[in-house]
Amino acid sequence: MTDHITAPQDAEARRAVTPVICYPTDSLPAPDPARMARARKHWRKTAEVLIPPREAACFEVKAGQSFRISLPQGAQVGDLNLWNAHDLSERFFSGKTRAIHGSHVSTGHTLYSNLPHLRAMALMLEDSLGWYGRDDFGGAVHDVIGTRCDPYTHNLLSGGQYHHCCHSNLTRALAAHRGLSLAEAEMAVHDVLNVFMCTGFTRDTGQYFMKATPARAGDHLDFLAEMDLLGALSACPGGDCGAEHSSDSATCHPMLVEVFDSELTAHFTPRPANGYDRSHGL
Repeated sequence: MTDHITAPQDAEARRAVTPVICYPTDSLPAPDPARMARARKHWRKTAEVLIPPREAACFEVKAGQSFRISLPQGAQVGDLNLWNAHDLSERFFSGKTRAIHGSHVSTGHTLYSNLPHLRAMALMLEDSLGWYGRDDFGGAVHDVIGTRCDPYTHNLLSGGQYHHCCHSNLTRALAAHRGLSLAEAEMAVHDVLNVFMCTGFTRDTGQYFMKATPARAGDHLDFLAEMDLLGALSACPGGDCGAEHSSDSATCHPMLVEVFDSELTAHFTPRPANGYDRSHGL
């Protein structure tokens, strides 16, 4: 659409400008390996929730507890929402987490909550796919760039009414767990951590792509809850997302969430509220 635009004489010089990292993280405290080890040492399971294929379910984790998301049967991706268990208006902020850590997250990264809270919700303790890195297509695992499959986009692109998109799965799960109407629950559902999903952007058009997850049965992600959390996880109807999502034909598997007490749990102090005074210059 821009073929008629003539590039300026200094076009290459403009393209060659060195990029600057928007949010340098040098001032953030480095993850403490000893604390991360204690969050998993001698842990004792207190609860588990099995998420059926093409469905979602909620789980609760106390501050200082750890939780694991795993694949008990086979390759599967999931869409994760997190809320402050006492205030659904405080929720996972994928955009700022992405701006701080990058497009994909792994061991040692923190999941942050939305403004005006902007504080740690969960620390990633161990990622069994940490070996994957970034492939030749630019793909990586566990992204914070995708928004979640939803019935509105499905209707826009394909027509019809499809009710097992992750957005609707999360909406139904939250409504049932908290006794909310579907309308109330839907307003609390938010952009996700795409657990086990392998994604990136194409180098030519910059379009968001997915490819079959490298995850297999037994793969897992471990987290430390930095506050009391309500979580919801949807086992995506795209299965391993190697072909399509929002699909009744893809092979899908259940996902498992396990909650643990550890050496940290009994005397854990949640992260404080963000220190900004909210005066906004007035």
